[in-house]
Amino acid sequence: MTDKAQRHPVIEVTDAKVHFGAVKALDGVTIQIQPGECIGLVGHNGAGKSTIVNIINGGLTPQSGTISCNGQAVPGYAIAAARANGVRCVFQELSLCPNLTVIENTRVMHRALTGWGWRRRAASIIRTKLDDIFPGHGIDPTTPVGDLSISQRQMVEIATAFSTVSQPVRLVILDEPTSSLDSSLATQLLGYVRTFVDGGGSVIFISHILGEILSAADRIIVMKDGTIVSERPAAEFDEHSLLSAMGSVVAGSKATKPIRSTEALKPLLAAPPRRGRGLPFKAFAGEIVGLAGLGGHGQTDALVDLYLSHTGSWFNSRTPEVSFIAGDRALNGVFPLWSILKNLSIAPLRDLASRAGVLDEPAEAALGQAWKGRMEIRTPDVGNSILSLSGGNQQKVLFGRALATSAPTILMDDPMRGVDIGTKQEVYAILRAEAEKGRTFIWYSTEMDEVCLCDRVYVFNNGAIVAELKGDDVTEKNILAASFMGAAA
Repeated sequence: MTDKAQRHPVIEVTDAKVHFGAVKALDGVTIQIQPGECIGLVGHNGAGKSTIVNIINGGLTPQSGTISCNGQAVPGYAIAAARANGVRCVFQELSLCPNLTVIENTRVMHRALTGWGWRRRAASIIRTKLDDIFPGHGIDPTTPVGDLSISQRQMVEIATAFSTVSQPVRLVILDEPTSSLDSSLATQLLGYVRTFVDGGGSVIFISHILGEILSAADRIIVMKDGTIVSERPAAEFDEHSLLSAMGSVVAGSKATKPIRSTEALKPLLAAPPRRGRGLPFKAFAGEIVGLAGLGGHGQTDALVDLYLSHTGSWFNSRTPEVSFIAGDRALNGVFPLWSILKNLSIAPLRDLASRAGVLDEPAEAALGQAWKGRMEIRTPDVGNSILSLSGGNQQKVLFGRALATSAPTILMDDPMRGVDIGTKQEVYAILRAEAEKGRTFIWYSTEMDEVCLCDRVYVFNNGAIVAELKGDDVTEKNILAASFMGAAA
C-alpha cells in the first residue's frame, strides 16, 4: 500500500441521515476511520451506534450522505462493497448458523473457501485464528455451533471476522464483543485488538464496559440521540468525563453491607452439591446471590436446573415460584414476530386475565406503559415490533417481563449484556429495592463489577461450587483466586 493510500481513511461516512418513520436514528453523522487506530464508540442504547455501524458494514443505506473508501466515494455502497474493502463485523446478536459446524460457518462467512479440500483449509484457518486470539480455547472446528456455549460461539464469530482468506481484513467492527466472555477471555481479546491495530488494522469497538473502551481505544466517539456529541483522543477521557459526555452520572461505590445471619432461616431455594462435588447452594429471601467463576464452568446449568426444579408443568401457576431472564436473548429471550408489549406481557399474562380467562387489554396496555417508563425503553409505541429496538432495549423488555410477574425469585443469566451504563445503574437500584421488599435474585454475570454488587457469591469451577463469599469478602481478588481453585471434594 502506498503512503498516499495510507493517509486516506479506511472508511469515511459524511453527513449520514437515517430515519425510521418519525424516529431520527442518525441526524447528520460524519465519521472517519483511519488505518492503525481503534475507535471506541459509546452512547446509551438507541444513541445511533448500531445504525452507523450498519451503514459502515453495508447493511443499511442512509437516506442522505456519502460513503468513501480509501478516499474514493462509493455509489451504492452495500455489503459486497464493504467486504471488498476489508470491512468485517461481529454483531452483538451472534449470526452463526447453529446447525452447521464451526468449519461450515467459516465457509458461510468466507465464500472464497471453495474447491477440493476446502474443509481442511477452513479448519486450519479458523483453528489458527482462534489460537492467535484465544490461546487454550479448546474449541474443535468440527463441532456443530449449536453444541457450543454462548461464550464459545462469540469466540468463533470473533475469530471468523479476523480471519484472512482471499482479501486482507482492514476494519473489524466489534459490537459488544466481550458481552459473553469472562474476564480472562476479554483480556485475551483486548490484547489481540492492540496487536491488530499496531499492525495497521482498524477497529471500531463498541462496549458499555467503559474500562475496556478506555484501555483499548485510541480515539473515542460519544453518540447521543443520533448525533456525535464528543470526539477526542482516549487519553483525554476518564470514566467520569466519559459518563458525563454520555449524559450519565457516576454511581457511588458499593456501600458496606452487614452480613445477615441466615442460620435460623429456611432457604427459599436450595440444591445439593452439583455432581456430588463442592458446596451446596442456598438462597434466602431478600438476597442478591451471585454466581461467578470463569465462563462455561456450570453457572448457567445451575440456573437452568433451579428453574426446572420449580416449574414442573406446562400450565403455569398463577403464582409462579421463579422467573427467568435469559442471557442469549436472540435464542431464548425475545419472540421476534411479536410486539414489544406482547413480549413484555407474556410472563404475567395470567395476572392480566379476567375470571373468564379473557385478556384485560386495558390492564395489559397499562402494564406496558408502566414498564416502558420504569425501564426507559426507547420506543414511541410499545405496539412496535420487538426487533425495532436496539439489543440493549430488547434486554430491558426481558427485565420488565420478569419483574412484572409475582415470582418471589428471579434467576438472571448474564442479563446486562448490551445494556448501557446509565440503564445498568437504574436496574441495579430496582434490584436492590425489590430485594429489600423480600424478593430474591440469583445472578450470573461475566462482569466483575456486577458480581461484586451481590450480597453473597458462589464461585464455580468445573461444574461445582468451590467457594462461598459474603459481604466485604466479595471482591474481584477473592473471586479470581477462587475461580482457579480445584473443585472441592
